[in-house]
Amino acid sequence: MHDGIEKVVIIGSGPAGWTAAIYAARASLSPVVYVGVPASNPAPVLPGGQLMMTTEVENYPGFPHGVTGPEMMQKFQEQAERFGTRVVGDDIVHCDFSQRPFTLKTGDGKVVRTHSVIIATGATANWLGLKNELHLAQTGGGVSACAVCDGALPIYRGATVAVVGGGDTAMEEASYLTKFAGKVLIIHRRDSFRASKAMQERILKDPKAEVLWNKVVVDVIGEKRIEAVELEDTLTKERSRVSVGGLFIAIGHSPATKFLQGTGLTFDDKGYVALATRSSATSVDGIFAAGDVADPTYRQAVSAAGMGCQAAIDCERWLAAQGVH
Repeated sequence: MHDGIEKVVIIGSGPAGWTAAIYAARASLSPVVYVGVPASNPAPVLPGGQLMMTTEVENYPGFPHGVTGPEMMQKFQEQAERFGTRVVGDDIVHCDFSQRPFTLKTGDGKVVRTHSVIIATGATANWLGLKNELHLAQTGGGVSACAVCDGALPIYRGATVAVVGGGDTAMEEASYLTKFAGKVLIIHRRDSFRASKAMQERILKDPKAEVLWNKVVVDVIGEKRIEAVELEDTLTKERSRVSVGGLFIAIGHSPATKFLQGTGLTFDDKGYVALATRSSATSVDGIFAAGDVADPTYRQAVSAAGMGCQAAIDCERWLAAQGVH
């Protein structure tokens, strides 16, 4: 901090935020990370991001035997703190980017002034909001919002699994799961997909895939592991039960950007922070973004961490150009 003004404030505490903090701290920028406070919306939103809902991470380099999401985030945080990162357990609820230094307001009313900001608030999966769905998602009981993250785990190999959704994401998730599962059921509330024709054709031609049209999931059955889903027909209201060994929710993600509305930042049509090509720079000079809050495409821990690295380097260079050292 210089004259009461931070050099850089990092908002968010997933792979992007902690990696940005590691790089910024090593560059002597004395970063402060606002990790947020636990919330429910309808699924738990925890400091540490979506990995806090992931029991086993097997696709992050350097962990050949896997690691739990919370354990990985703890290691990221410890590494950031080792180099002098300060951590504040509060939300940033309002930002004023109209003049420099920028002004941020916390959930408990404190005002923070800073020369630069790295936004790494991520995105949250859209869940159905069923009580047992969320319980099994948190406990590794066979419910997930990311097939690429979890689909290759041994528990799904050869099993019958279900995917909920009808867009491109659902088609991609279902297609990925056909590599491992014995059968992939696609549960969709309408009688046609909204996904692109090419994506639809690819999955509909797959002998492992079956579509359950005009169906919604009204209950998830199973105590420690998912055993079945209860479905309701959207036309007849008739209910049925289907045995499954896994459930993947693919009804989209919502970037955590509500607190940024009206700040002058530019967003894409889905609400993600828009970035310059191959850069973490946003539409506001001195404001950078990294991770899932600015990435509707990949949404992986390793890509988020890479973006956090970029943001810290971009931020350091920008501060140097402003004469802030």
